[in-house]
Amino acid sequence: MKKALLTTVALLIAISPVAAEARCVPNNAVIAAKAVPVIQYKNTTIDGVKIFYREAGPKDGPVLLLLHGFPTSSHMFRNLLPLLADRYRVIAPDYPGYGQSDAPDHTKFSYTFENLTNIVDKLTEKVGADRYSMYVMDYGAPIGYRLALKHPERVESLIVQNGNAYTEGLAAFWDPIKAYWAEKTPERREALAGLVTLETTKFQYTDGMGDVAHISPDNWVVDQALLDRPGNKDIQLDLLGDYGSNVPLYPQFQAFFRDRQPPTLIVWGKNDKIFPESGAHPYLRDLPNAEMHILDSGHFALEDKLDVMAPLIRDFLDRKVCN
Repeated sequence: MKKALLTTVALLIAISPVAAEARCVPNNAVIAAKAVPVIQYKNTTIDGVKIFYREAGPKDGPVLLLLHGFPTSSHMFRNLLPLLADRYRVIAPDYPGYGQSDAPDHTKFSYTFENLTNIVDKLTEKVGADRYSMYVMDYGAPIGYRLALKHPERVESLIVQNGNAYTEGLAAFWDPIKAYWAEKTPERREALAGLVTLETTKFQYTDGMGDVAHISPDNWVVDQALLDRPGNKDIQLDLLGDYGSNVPLYPQFQAFFRDRQPPTLIVWGKNDKIFPESGAHPYLRDLPNAEMHILDSGHFALEDKLDVMAPLIRDFLDRKVCN
């Protein structure tokens, strides 16, 4: 009887919650609460326009300015921010007409890349970012490069993701947009209206992705809700029309690359039909020391390849900015 009782006790101990819990505890499992980055969601007013931005990281850390593309906002960086914020001061603004920033009527506010650049420039000065690295993507590329022309001494490094600075990168997708640049008729403007529809927004997030199951549908739902705000279609068509003003600046952008040789990381989704891989390789003509990674992904590669891109970005910044 005594032997049976001891056997029963041993079995109970073996299957007890304490034993089960011990099996599930990994090495170094305790995570200090202070190690979890706090992201702040802020607003400031620039030229009478409320500008929203996300910020995280130490106030005295090296600044990384995250410049979003079309048709999204700082929302595209929501998953990257906390992965860098332990060491870097990460700032991601929404341009006017995007995200949580004001979207004044296009007849009262000039939606040009020059004006958006001036807004971002004034934001960096307001937040005390007198030196910065830049992650540029899509529309963020000409905005970031215009900013670099204004203040070349402030740019510490570049991270380029599907952002163009060479005519080789303006492929077939751009043909109807180029037609509008050439002749800004109402008919050619309206021909671009399909670029602000749900079908196109979803396409930008899903086409060419390595695994569509990685892509949250929240992306196109959120972006489309903002595109569908009254008056926003005209804002987007104004900017599509003004994108042509960036092309004559390409030689100046390229001269900045050659003359300043900023440390550069290129991470490019090769299946992107908007900014195809053909726009990535010309960077090496002017930045021969750039680190290039061509990824099996599409336009919004961060949604698909964050697990690949975040370590590349972190390693690059640690080597080129912190050392």
